[in-house]
Amino acid sequence: MSSLIDLHIHSKDCSDGKLALPAIFQHAWERGLKLISVTDHDAVGCQEAARGLAQETGLLYLTGMELNISFSHPSYRGGKAVSLDLLGYQYDPEDKRIREKTKALRRFRKERAQKIMENLNREFQEQGMPLLTNQDMKEMEEGVDGALGRPHIASYLVRKGIVGSIQEAFDRYLVKCNVPKMPVSLEEASGLIRGAGGKVFLAHPNDPRGTSLVKLTTDLEEQLAIIEDSMLPFLDGLEVWHSRHDQNTVAAYLAFARRHGLMVTGGSDCHGDPVIIGMVEVPKEVGEQFGISL
Repeated sequence: MSSLIDLHIHSKDCSDGKLALPAIFQHAWERGLKLISVTDHDAVGCQEAARGLAQETGLLYLTGMELNISFSHPSYRGGKAVSLDLLGYQYDPEDKRIREKTKALRRFRKERAQKIMENLNREFQEQGMPLLTNQDMKEMEEGVDGALGRPHIASYLVRKGIVGSIQEAFDRYLVKCNVPKMPVSLEEASGLIRGAGGKVFLAHPNDPRGTSLVKLTTDLEEQLAIIEDSMLPFLDGLEVWHSRHDQNTVAAYLAFARRHGLMVTGGSDCHGDPVIIGMVEVPKEVGEQFGISL
């Protein structure tokens, strides 16, 4: 099953995807998509190139980004903060505040990676294993066109033969050796996107394997209550259709969005392995919310 719309795609050029921008647009065109958005993590640097490729391939395009936020609710996890993701659409990528903030976030990502490597070395030293060096960090950075993050470090540990899989890298080392991301609040992130003329959406709210409200509760009704209690003033919509949302999730979030007059969106969240661009059925009415007729 394919769709006309995919509003959640990550590139190799500015994020943690495996496909460069031209390959993304080629896949989208081959699969009959009409409207797409490249939503790189904490980055806006690829939006101009993406708009240019959209014109070349005859696709409609929405500027996009995915911002990581720190969120807490007093009724869950003792009020301890968890990471969530927001999607921003139709904003001005030349907006000064967004550009400055995303540059700061990317600088912090590099500092965070260095601290994670230091933590890994402490673990390796205790286990009598060779330590990672500055050359290892250089090789990690050379293999990343976008923002360096834990998935890249995990892949490097696999290439080095330290672990057998990315999952093992997280299970054995990267969860324990993690360093918190730069904290950005829901209020701040929403203000940045809206201040640049954009719309704010809660990304993949019930993704069982991702950055989602599942970290607070797996109960759909409780998730919706959290949004109603603490998030509605800062959101314009919800990502309803997602590659890891089941039918119950789609139905519950769609009904909630309609009840509260929220916009809805959807996409594959494709990172390129496998290439699932266009493989989530997103209704064409999603484009019409943004003034785009398909």
